[in-house]
Amino acid sequence: MEIISFLIDFILHVDKHLQEFVIAYGPWVYALLFVIVFVETGVVVMPFLPGDSLLFIVGALCGMGLMSFPIACAVLIAAAILGDQCNFSIGRYLGPKVFQWEDSRFFNKKAFNQAHAFYERYGGVTVILARFMPFIRTFAPFVAGVADMNRGRFTLFNVVGALIWVLGIATAGYFFGNLPFVRQHLDKIIWGLILVPGLIAIFGAWRAGRAEKAAAPQT
Repeated sequence: MEIISFLIDFILHVDKHLQEFVIAYGPWVYALLFVIVFVETGVVVMPFLPGDSLLFIVGALCGMGLMSFPIACAVLIAAAILGDQCNFSIGRYLGPKVFQWEDSRFFNKKAFNQAHAFYERYGGVTVILARFMPFIRTFAPFVAGVADMNRGRFTLFNVVGALIWVLGIATAGYFFGNLPFVRQHLDKIIWGLILVPGLIAIFGAWRAGRAEKAAAPQT
C-alpha cells in the first residue's frame, strides 16, 4: 500500500518530487527520466506512470535552469523510442503463440487477421496518436506487435511519434511552465493532462463502436 500511495503522490505532484530529485542528485535525474518513460512505454503492465505531465514538468524545470533542455529531450526521446520497440517486440513474440489456438474462447485467428489488417492500414496514425493518450500509449505498441505490423513501418511512426510527443509537450513546459498562472494552477493542469486525453480516447472508442454496430448487417 505504501508503494501505491507513493506512486499516486508522485504522479499528482511530479513537479515537486522531480525538483527535489534534481536538487539532491543532479545529473542522475536523466537516468530517472529514462527509466520512467521506458517502463511506461515498454512494459505493458505499467501504464499508470506519468507521461505527459512528466514531459511538461521537465520542460518547466529546464526553463528554470535546473536541467539541460537538449539533454533531457534526447534522453526522453531515446527512452520513448526504445520503450515502444521493446513493447512491440514483446507483442510480436507473444502474438503467434496466443493466436495459434484456433478454438480458444478469447483468442482466435479471425481476431488476429482483423487486428493485422487494421494495423497495416491505420497503424501509423494509431502509433503516433497513442503517444498523447495515457494507458493507450502503453498498449498500442504491444497490440501492434501482436497484430504483426510491419516492423520497419512501426519503427518509422514510432520515431516520428516520439519526436512530436516529447518535443511538443516539453517545449510547451519550457515556455509556459513557469508562468505565474500556470504555476498557480499546475495541479489542475496535471489532472487535465491525465484525464482529458483518456476521455477523448474513450469517447472515440464509443463512437467507433456505435458506427460499427450501425454498419453491421441487420439479421
